[in-house]
Amino acid sequence: MEVLFLFTRRVLCSELAAHIGQEVSLAGWLQQVRQVGRHLAFWIVRDRSGWAQVVVSGQLALNAPPLESVVAIGGQAVAGKSQQGCELQANAVQVLATAAPLPFELHQEEIKAGDEQVFNHRVLSLRHSRNQAIFRVKATALQAFRAYLRRAGFLEVQTPKIVATGTEGGAELFPVQYFDRPAYLAQSPQFYKQMLVAAGFERVFEVGPVFRAESHDTSRHTNEFTSLDLEMGFIDDIEALMDLETQLLQHIFTAVKEECARELELLGATLPEIGAIPRLQLAEAQNILEREYGHPSPPGNLDPAGEKLLCQYAQQEWGPLVFITDYPTAVRPFYARRHSQAPELTHSFDLLFRGLEITTGGLRIHRPEELVRALEERGLEAEAYQFYLQAFTHGAPPHGGFAIGLERLTARMLELPNVRQATLFPRDRQRLVP
Repeated sequence: MEVLFLFTRRVLCSELAAHIGQEVSLAGWLQQVRQVGRHLAFWIVRDRSGWAQVVVSGQLALNAPPLESVVAIGGQAVAGKSQQGCELQANAVQVLATAAPLPFELHQEEIKAGDEQVFNHRVLSLRHSRNQAIFRVKATALQAFRAYLRRAGFLEVQTPKIVATGTEGGAELFPVQYFDRPAYLAQSPQFYKQMLVAAGFERVFEVGPVFRAESHDTSRHTNEFTSLDLEMGFIDDIEALMDLETQLLQHIFTAVKEECARELELLGATLPEIGAIPRLQLAEAQNILEREYGHPSPPGNLDPAGEKLLCQYAQQEWGPLVFITDYPTAVRPFYARRHSQAPELTHSFDLLFRGLEITTGGLRIHRPEELVRALEERGLEAEAYQFYLQAFTHGAPPHGGFAIGLERLTARMLELPNVRQATLFPRDRQRLVP
């Protein structure tokens, strides 16, 4: 039987029960072979929708291809004793691609191999049902993010990823040779989000990669990740931003619960119900850490251990999420808007979720003369930022925004121990391939 003919009759594994009594075909990966006798075998074939049992008899049962080979199988869908209540009685088998010996056992509850081996063979490890579930949850969260913001009047945009200068003015930049001059991979779309608010779009969001040349080698960091960014005009307090993020996360969590119930069950993950998320000033959060846990904080900030302890405290008092506000000017970027009565503090916030910062946001300076002063205070040359400053010279509204790390959000939703597990092909200090 020709492969093309098998494909024209193809149904997904999840659809087989709807075709009882019909001649159809399945196409996918050979996951398991159970040989009952010389001329009878039960195969499990897997595709994007799940798996189905195939009864293979006669000459077809003599030479099963290696596990994970790609096969197309024609036959009749019949009622059966498998979990699905149906199976395929095979009358034709085509091996489309033969798999090499596997570097690890793939179809156990968890892959029993070290992280490096798992990521060295990433295409193979992604076939595992748990990994498939992780990225279906991640995709659903992303779709919900987009859908909510579109309904809220935000425009999706795409901004440059090759830039002339960093948004933070720091050393966390990957240099790129841009013809005859230096350039960098973008740390953030921050400048361009603000410029588009000034351009009159008012509300914009972007889903895209960002690059950080940080030397961290931790479970919290990768050097390339997906940032969910938004910026909105005509706001004058961070309460509006925190309210928006609360509603946005409520929508995302609801979508994941409704659309990914099977994946959540497989992963043993439970998403919290989100009500009002508590809001603590940084100084108050530091006092809680000192008082409750004897944990000192670095000046003007929280360290990773402090974030975990603070979420532990929040879980006992309110729930797994907590906003931290009013970070010092010294630890925020130059464009962060300062308190008029306390210029050493900024209108800014982080959101912590199950021990990890997943969001940073705040209000921005929108007057060009204040931006120039802020640059000079940091020892940065205003000339290098003229393309950015120019956007504010013809009138920009008060504005603000935030960014959510998609991999961090996914990792915390599913309580994964490492953000690399929520990354298809991680990029860190040691890994550039695959």
